[in-house]
Amino acid sequence: MDTVVAEVERKYDVAGGTAVLDAMETMTGTAGVAAVSLQGEQLLGAVYYDTADLRLIGVGITLRRRTGGQDAGWHLKLPAGVGTRDEIRLPLTGPAGAAGGRAAMPMASADDAVPGEFAALVRAYTRGVALTPVVHIQTSRRVLRLLDGASQTLAEIAADHVLAEPAGGSAVTSWDEIEAGLVTGGPALLKAIDLQLRRAGARPAATTALQRALAGRLAAAGAAPGPPLTRHSPAVEVVLAYVRDQVAAICRYDPRVRRDEPDAVHQMRVATRRARSALQAFGGVIDRDMTRPLCAELKWLAAELGQARDTEVLLARLTAELAAIPPALVVGPVQARIAAHFTAELTQARRAALNALDGQRYLRLLDDLHALLADPPLTPLAERQAGKVLAKPVRRAARRLQRALVGVAGAEDRDTAIHEARKVTKRARYAAEAAVPALGSTAKRQATQAKELQQLLGDHHDSVVARIVLLDLAQMARAAGEDTFTYGLMHQRQACQAATIEQILPRLVAGK
Repeated sequence: MDTVVAEVERKYDVAGGTAVLDAMETMTGTAGVAAVSLQGEQLLGAVYYDTADLRLIGVGITLRRRTGGQDAGWHLKLPAGVGTRDEIRLPLTGPAGAAGGRAAMPMASADDAVPGEFAALVRAYTRGVALTPVVHIQTSRRVLRLLDGASQTLAEIAADHVLAEPAGGSAVTSWDEIEAGLVTGGPALLKAIDLQLRRAGARPAATTALQRALAGRLAAAGAAPGPPLTRHSPAVEVVLAYVRDQVAAICRYDPRVRRDEPDAVHQMRVATRRARSALQAFGGVIDRDMTRPLCAELKWLAAELGQARDTEVLLARLTAELAAIPPALVVGPVQARIAAHFTAELTQARRAALNALDGQRYLRLLDDLHALLADPPLTPLAERQAGKVLAKPVRRAARRLQRALVGVAGAEDRDTAIHEARKVTKRARYAAEAAVPALGSTAKRQATQAKELQQLLGDHHDSVVARIVLLDLAQMARAAGEDTFTYGLMHQRQACQAATIEQILPRLVAGK
C-alpha cells in the first residue's frame, strides 16, 4: 500500500554544510521551536528513473528508488502547487542494499523495475516510452530536527554532501547543499529557517540536484521561455500558448484522476474542453480542417470523463438539497438510497474513465496533441499580430452566444435550448480566455461574464437531470414499499430553482 506525504521544502547552496547546520542550533525559541536534535550521519543512495528525453524531470516530476535512511523505498514526487509536491511512497521490491562508498551506476534488474502503480501514474508523460535509470546520486547527510514542546518534529534541516553519476558514463559531480523541509510546522517556521540560513551564509539553490547532475541533457531537452505575449505577438503564439497550457493540465491531472483525488476529473475534463474550444474558435490560425480529427478525439475524452464528473455533481446537488429540507419532512431512508445509488454510479463511472486512460486511443491523442504543439498546421493569418487576428473570432463567439440566448425564449423544448446555450457559453468563455494576452480587458470581461452565465445555465441543466434521477429514485423506493413524499418535495424544489433561472434569462438577453 502506498503512502502520500505533502512535501514542502527549500534547497540552498552552501560552501560548508556542517558549519551552517551548527548555526541553526540557535533557533530554539523561534516560531514554536522548543528544542533541536542533531542526528548521526546517514548514507543514502538513489537511482532516478526517467525517459531518455527526461520527460518527467522536465515537468518537475521525480521518480526514484532510494536505499538507506528512514524513507527507503520507491518515491514518486508530483507537483502540487508553488513550492510543494506530493510524494507517494511504495516499499522496495528488491534488496535495499547498502548506500556506502560510491559505486558505478547499478544496472536495472527485475527487482529494480519501476512499480506498475508508478508507471501508470506517469503514463501521460511516458506514453509507452521506457523508464530507465538516468542518474545515480549518493548522499552523506547530517540532519538537524526542530522540535516543539511535545518533542514532535516541526521541521528538518539536512546538510548534504552529494555525489552524482549520470547514466552512460558521464563525469561524476559533487557539491554541498542544505535542504530545509517542514514536517508539522507552518509557513512562519519555514520563513524563520530561511532567514537563519541566509544569515549563516546559505543561498537559495539556483537549480535542483537533478538539474545540476543532468545539466547538459536538460538544457538539450528543454526550451527557453519566450518573451511575454502581447497584442503584437504572432496570433499563433497566443493560441498555442493556451493550448499548451491545457495539454499540460490534462497530463498533470491524469495521475490525480487515477488516484481518485477530489476535483481531478473535473479539472482534467475542463482542460480537455478548453483545448478543443480554442482549436475550434481559432481555426483561422491553426488550420481547422487539419485539427478536426483531433477535436473529435478531445470530445471523446471529455465524454469519457463526463460520466464520472456528472455523477459527482448530481450527488453533491442532491445531498445539499436533502440537507436543506427540515428533518420532519424527510420520510424514509432517503439519504441511504441516494448514497447507495450514487456509490454504484460512481464506481461504474470511475471504472469507465480509468479504462479510457489506460487505452491506446488516449495515448494516441496525447501523442497527437504534442505533435500539434511541435508542428502546427498554420494558415496565412498565423504570423500576423494577435490583437488584430483574434478579435474577430472572439466577437463571433459572443454573437453566437447572444443568438443562443435569444433562441431560448421561443424554443419548444426550453430545457434543451438552455443546455445548448450553455455549450455556446463555454465556447465564448474559452475563446476569450485564450485571447486575453492579445485583447486584454475586453477579453477578460467577456470571459468573466460568460463564466457567470455558464454557472447559471449549468444550475438549470443540473436541476433538469436531478429531477430525472429523483423520479427514478422515487420509483425504486415505491417498489420497495417506502414513502416517496420527500422525493416529490425535492423534485418540486428543483423545478422551482429552474423556473427562477428561466425568469432571469430574458433580462440577460436584454443586457439588464
